[in-house]
Amino acid sequence: MENEQKLLHSMQNHDLENQSRQKLVQEIKAIIGYEFKDSKLLEQAFTHHSYLDQDKTSIESYERLEYVGDAVLNFLTAREHYLSYPNLAPGQLTKLRAANVDTEKLARVAFNFKLHTFLRHKKPKLAKQIEDFEKAILEYPIHSTGLIDAPKNLADLVESLVGAIYMDSNSMDTTWKIVEKLLDPMITPSTVQTHPVTMLYEECQKNKAKIDCKDFWDETGEIEFIVDGESIGKAKYTAKKSIANNRAAQEAYRKFVEKLRQENTGHDQH
Repeated sequence: MENEQKLLHSMQNHDLENQSRQKLVQEIKAIIGYEFKDSKLLEQAFTHHSYLDQDKTSIESYERLEYVGDAVLNFLTAREHYLSYPNLAPGQLTKLRAANVDTEKLARVAFNFKLHTFLRHKKPKLAKQIEDFEKAILEYPIHSTGLIDAPKNLADLVESLVGAIYMDSNSMDTTWKIVEKLLDPMITPSTVQTHPVTMLYEECQKNKAKIDCKDFWDETGEIEFIVDGESIGKAKYTAKKSIANNRAAQEAYRKFVEKLRQENTGHDQH
């Protein structure tokens, strides 16, 4: 009798899992226009490893699919740019591809399509990170070039979904149709932006200005740029060093360009 009850309970759980997967299949189909044949693959794509710590009976996390999706995304984007921009040099193609598949761009995709609402996880801080991200992207409609802290889990989710689509369809063309929709609007040669650190160093080099970077991040979370002996850009961001560095560089670039403009205006008046 006890064995029969266990078997019945197992069958009921199995039925519930199947119903849940099929519901997910239909919900994702409504968003991306693709219906998964293997519902377990889709469920895996939306399962963070933190969820498995709570649910030992569940399937794998999305990490292996993320690995596949990363490669597929890079290939498809590279192919599209190669065909669309025949006169673009390899270095420019690399920069363009990177901008379209980096963490911030993919996190925006996840947020715009509300894919994160389907993510199974046990990460208490993720909701606050997404909330902060939502506010930050209002200032940068296309891309911030490293000035805002994009939740990596959102980008990972998009990569895992793309990996799952490819593994389920076994077709690059089918996968590209969905990727093209997800990445829209894609960053183009006319909208791709230069990194603030690159802009600052290039401007200093062009004007023969001496630049120095003071790194206090380990102690205070701050980065400071000195141009010709003058502190011209400083930023603090304790969560991620690269963000502090980029924000300090942006401020330094803005102030340096303004200083040059004022100097040139003064010379013109004389």
